Amino acid sequence: MRTVAEHRAEILGAVTPVDAVEVPLREAGGRTLAADVTAAMDLPLWDNSAMDGFAVRFADVDGASSDSPVSLRVVGDVPAGSPLDPRFGSGEAVRIMTGAPLPAAADTVVPFEATTGGLADSLGVATIARGPRARGAHVRRRADDASTGDVVIAAGERLGAWQLAAASAVGVPAVRVTRAPRVAVFSTGDELRPPGTPLLRGQIPESNATLLAGLVAEADAEVVIRASVGDDPAAFLSALEEARAADVDVVISSGGVSAGAFEVVKIALSDTAAVHFRSVAMQPGRPQAFGVLAGGALFFGLPGNPVGVAVSFEVFVRPALLHLQGRRVLDRPVMRLAAASGWRTPPARRQYVPVRVIRDDPQRWTVRPVGAGPGAHLAGALGRADAFAVIEAGSADVDPGDVLDVMLLP
Repeated sequence: MRTVAEHRAEILGAVTPVDAVEVPLREAGGRTLAADVTAAMDLPLWDNSAMDGFAVRFADVDGASSDSPVSLRVVGDVPAGSPLDPRFGSGEAVRIMTGAPLPAAADTVVPFEATTGGLADSLGVATIARGPRARGAHVRRRADDASTGDVVIAAGERLGAWQLAAASAVGVPAVRVTRAPRVAVFSTGDELRPPGTPLLRGQIPESNATLLAGLVAEADAEVVIRASVGDDPAAFLSALEEARAADVDVVISSGGVSAGAFEVVKIALSDTAAVHFRSVAMQPGRPQAFGVLAGGALFFGLPGNPVGVAVSFEVFVRPALLHLQGRRVLDRPVMRLAAASGWRTPPARRQYVPVRVIRDDPQRWTVRPVGAGPGAHLAGALGRADAFAVIEAGSADVDPGDVLDVMLLP
């Protein structure tokens, strides 16, 4: 058997990132940056107030206290968005709102809370009962956040809501991103039927295509074909031809790659030198197929058991989809957490166990398997998992309290 690392290295080595395009910021959510986002302007653009209150000269209010208040005549008003720059002298102040440009004559802001009258009595005289801690108090300085030309978001980052807001804040209207990879998903097997339909003996509801389509979408790729195919090699080859005609970047199939008598994927592609069938030292997910089809699409042949599909996707397919998009980080976050219960481990294979992270004690999270034990067929239990415990090949059985690597899922 080859190792997980060896199989993953072969896959990632075959990946060529998809092309990039410039799109308006409002259309870029979920895409991956193909070029750095640099600030088109300083942020903030000008010194501005961090509080609702009064723009003042520090020298006028230094040392003010409830026992020795200082009164200033209010001579102007600067709301947020105002272009005004009121001039004022010693003993005077300007009422100012949060975010409004700081008048050139001011060097400090006193919030309403530090005055005796507050907002309700702020138009004529401001009486300062608590002096600012230092010159420049409650002032946001120009370019404190970013200067023109600074890299705000690096290439390879996913554009989520926070990143889109940051790009917008520095005046960037459009970004260069990689397109979403186009993916075909096929589940194989004569036993598969749509969920909710009457089942004969030996038939089961199809779930792998649903699982894979959801995982593909979560990896910011686009499912353009999704279908079930029976155990007919000709039908499977026809499905691959449909995928080629649709110009997909990736084909993912589930089932038909093991050592049985009716392994449709293995039979259909047995004469295809570009697709290799491997035995990988992992549980679940030992039988794997990978290659590059005519036309350039990456082909992933995953095992048929649902947990094996989920594990194989996380370990091999998801990193490849992200690499196609030029993503800098390909892997899920991993924590070291203690096992709340024990289980057996396989010899000579890396084990991935669906677990639930128990967060009752915020200072000591633990994990517990979601099923009766490790099992590639436990589709129902998979719905309760939010992580995979990863136990390296050659490890002893897991005992309660053992500290494990835990791959966190969304």
